[in-house]
Amino acid sequence: MKEVIEILFWIGLFIIFYSYLGYGILLFILVKLKRAFGKAEEELPTDFLPQITHVIAAYNEEDFIREKISNSLNLDYPKDKLQVIIVTDGSNDKTMDIIKEYPEIEHYHEDSRNGKIAAVNRMIPYIKSSITVFSDANTLLNDEAYKNIVRHFSAEKVGLVAGEKRVMSKDKDGAAASGEGFYWKYESKLKKWDSELHSVVGAAGELFAIRTELFKPVDTNIVIEDFYISLSLAMQGYKVVYEPDAYAMESGSASVGEELKRKIRIAAGGIQAIVKLKGLLNFFKYGVLSFQYISHRVLRWTLAPLCLLLVLFTNIYLAYLQIPLYELILICQVAFYLFSIIGWLLQNNNLKIKIFFIPYYFSMMNYAVFRGFFRYVKGSQSAVWEKAKRAT
Repeated sequence: MKEVIEILFWIGLFIIFYSYLGYGILLFILVKLKRAFGKAEEELPTDFLPQITHVIAAYNEEDFIREKISNSLNLDYPKDKLQVIIVTDGSNDKTMDIIKEYPEIEHYHEDSRNGKIAAVNRMIPYIKSSITVFSDANTLLNDEAYKNIVRHFSAEKVGLVAGEKRVMSKDKDGAAASGEGFYWKYESKLKKWDSELHSVVGAAGELFAIRTELFKPVDTNIVIEDFYISLSLAMQGYKVVYEPDAYAMESGSASVGEELKRKIRIAAGGIQAIVKLKGLLNFFKYGVLSFQYISHRVLRWTLAPLCLLLVLFTNIYLAYLQIPLYELILICQVAFYLFSIIGWLLQNNNLKIKIFFIPYYFSMMNYAVFRGFFRYVKGSQSAVWEKAKRAT
């Protein structure tokens, strides 16, 4: 009995470590080896400036849309090669009136609210450019974003380019914004290495670009369409690359409640994507892409959260047997979850010392996976926008 529980404990601990840290370490080593023994990457051209269309799906963004339009129109890119389309389906505030003040913006609207991907699907026939850039309505792009993201399309094999998401953190941020900022800094590093090894494993909807001809209408029940679109193209053999110098900036979630709402939705969408992209689990067909997908995404949305419970309860049993090693590990686990509780109690305090917020965000993120799983099983997760409030 004891031996079986010990085996379960160490398997669970390995899966947790590998999912959140081990894969990153292994990825770093593999990238270093590729740099040492592989072919040097070709220099990207600086004069590749194709016609582009920037599509922005906005839902009730009256407080931010003016700033978004100004940002989109004034980035460093030839004005005669840029078209900006905003679709505001379902909006019922002043967003549409504000957009009318900008005649250079192409605006589409339907009163019905069918979700972001439904709005994007119906925009594609209106796009004549070879490259389409998508970004969220509540983000601002850096000045060189267009140039840096489209230059990758000078290579014919590139089908999609993922930009970087940057969460702007401040000293006064609470648990949600602090934890989200730390998480995305780590995620961005993993995406950079993923891209260098073989392929990005899922673009962030905050900013990505695609060859327009490759965009196929996506089922309107898909929850995380950016993730699904990018991996579908990778499965077809197109390169999905990462460009950290094209980035979308946004503030963190306004509260842990808002961030939890967002994470539950993403987790439900992640489980949905695993089911719909089940073919990608086939190592024999997709090789390195399958390895990256399972290591970076699938484990986090399936086994890792379960293993947190497995490791805790098996650890309690083994510590009860007064085995010093397991007693020490249990003390560390208890301390971690105590830090999480403290982070929860202080979640709305604007502390400069953020150490308690990281364990809390990690725990909240894994709790969201359980909630997301049950939401997916019940079929209660809609693809229609669930707009989370951002910190001011």
